[in-house]
Amino acid sequence: MAGTNTVRILDGNTFVVSEDTGDIEATPSEPTGLFSLDTRFLSKWVLTVNGERLNTLSYDDLQYYEARFFLVPGVATHYIDAKLSIIRERAVGGSFRETLTILNHDEKPVDLQIRMDAGSDFADLFQVKDEILNKKGEIYSEVDGDRLRLGYRRGNFKRETVISSSQPARYDQNGFAFSVHLEPNEQWNTAIDVQTFALGPGGRDLRMGLRAHGTERLALEQDLQEWIRNAPKVNSEHGQVSATYRRSLIDLAALRFSPVSLGGQTLPAAGLPWFMTMFGRDSILTSLQALPFAPSLSKTTLRILAGLQGTRFDDFRDEDPGRILHEMRYGETSAFEEQPHSPYYGTADATPLFVILLDEYEKWTGDVALVKELERECRAALKWVDDYADLVGNGYIWYERRNTDTGLENQCWKDSWDSLSYRDGRLPGYPRSTCELQGYAYDAKMRAARLAREVWDDPAYADQLEREAAQLKERFNRDWWVADGEYFALALDPDGRQLAVLSSNIGHLLWSGIVDEDRAAKIAEHLVGPRLFSGWGVRTLAEGEVRYNPIGYHNGTIWPFDNSFIAWGLRRYGFAEEAATIASGILDAATYFDGRLPEAFGGYPRELTKFPVEYPTACSPQAWSTGTPLLLLRTMLGLEPHEGHLSVDPRLPIGMGRIEVLDIPGRWGKVDAFARGRMDMHKLSA
Repeated sequence: MAGTNTVRILDGNTFVVSEDTGDIEATPSEPTGLFSLDTRFLSKWVLTVNGERLNTLSYDDLQYYEARFFLVPGVATHYIDAKLSIIRERAVGGSFRETLTILNHDEKPVDLQIRMDAGSDFADLFQVKDEILNKKGEIYSEVDGDRLRLGYRRGNFKRETVISSSQPARYDQNGFAFSVHLEPNEQWNTAIDVQTFALGPGGRDLRMGLRAHGTERLALEQDLQEWIRNAPKVNSEHGQVSATYRRSLIDLAALRFSPVSLGGQTLPAAGLPWFMTMFGRDSILTSLQALPFAPSLSKTTLRILAGLQGTRFDDFRDEDPGRILHEMRYGETSAFEEQPHSPYYGTADATPLFVILLDEYEKWTGDVALVKELERECRAALKWVDDYADLVGNGYIWYERRNTDTGLENQCWKDSWDSLSYRDGRLPGYPRSTCELQGYAYDAKMRAARLAREVWDDPAYADQLEREAAQLKERFNRDWWVADGEYFALALDPDGRQLAVLSSNIGHLLWSGIVDEDRAAKIAEHLVGPRLFSGWGVRTLAEGEVRYNPIGYHNGTIWPFDNSFIAWGLRRYGFAEEAATIASGILDAATYFDGRLPEAFGGYPRELTKFPVEYPTACSPQAWSTGTPLLLLRTMLGLEPHEGHLSVDPRLPIGMGRIEVLDIPGRWGKVDAFARGRMDMHKLSA
């Protein structure tokens, strides 16, 4: 992962990660560079003046899509005597533009040689992530008149970076240069355009939504303002809550991207730098989190996932009929089937979650037309749950990869290799079945029953789904309950033995509604008890378990998105105070990350650390972490669609004071919600 002194700008799945000087000097293992469509189009971008590297005075992260760097020649000890200052301004919006401004502060003229070294390794993002840069095609660099063309070709797979400047430049295969004479107090500037081209079979240009350079920044600015203007307004006496909400809105805007097949419509990419693409699970859960604030994301997500729903049996892609994809990639390794992500279907949760999102979206928006449009896909998803996901034949969702070379071993949200274990720390065999998958299946059946009865005019199907859901709930509460711990097992192994460790997954069971009422209080007690709750949030694995590690990726860290759904589940079962406790901890943590919650952070006890400990390789921004404050706001205010109206039942932590959410969109038009913290709740730190 690039260091903390990196500067990142992005627009959908096009992004630039550089040093704080603006320079890029990528290595095979560092995600620095200009990336688009899962390919690095610039791996070298180094500015020198008279052969000297530059040093940073400061830099401004102006908007998610632009940054400005203030530089001087020489080392830090010479800053005060600098006679030149250099400003680099850059913006990304499908393509990349950088403006250089050089100012002469001396009382005498200067002659300058300004050079930009430029190059590209055209690394696939998987190659960067795996630290293996093994290019099988031809990399080329050529001067093409008044521009530099960098390229890579392998069969009909072709990627090019074309660089030009508004000022005359001398181009060579390694970059370009300018000779500049500046009188005292004179300045010089040039605009450098970097266009990326991705050509598929038959020479088809895969880029979508590129703007003309003259209108690019203006279009991005107008789009962002419209995005913010259309979202509800949040005001709070606890100022950090409003600031965190605004940060989340802006980051959601930044993460929107338009897949090649979508014709300009957008859905959320999962996270920077590794996951700037479509993920079934991540896009669905982020859309659920954002529903009261940005319902358009749900509609786009549902349509694109429906359009790419599995139709056949394909072992390489782990595809089945009715299965919702896990991940879609556009890079070289996918194009040549060295990776299965074109698309890859190896996830066990996206399929029932697809049905859940469709129902929740209709409850909020009243968009019956979309429910009718996606009836076939919804039925196919439910058929997958019953016919293809039950690998053992006991009525549960199981998973086991069929692509044993490059497929995912763990196909639940905790998808790292060691995330599932017995109490003694051993890992189970395959197939595997995690508890939250059964909750999602139960919820999907109950929600689809409503759609069948109210929209599809199929009451017999509705009755069938409700019977199946009731049977699943009864079976689950019998087979998964850990009697000596009074919680549900994390998973079952193929022989039906429990992985009887205490984990955050039990909170998702409350969200789904699969937990029997008489067991819910014990689950709530565990979730805010000292083994799972750190004070900042709920740990993925409880303290005291053999594999517990406060900085273990899925074995003790705190995931903000996980906590947001846990809090929502607690509210579903009436545990408002416990939900507020979790919301309080996560929103407190957000203030230490400048309102931008990372993918995960350390599970150390709060009394041990004055601030949440960063996880070293966490993605940021990440979509479902960005959506977390939105779902927590919904949960604390008790915003729920009910019989065509919006129900508001606020329960806020003390210390938050008055909070208002204005212009909440839905089938009811736009309504406002107001609340004030109660004295019997946990305090939210200022």
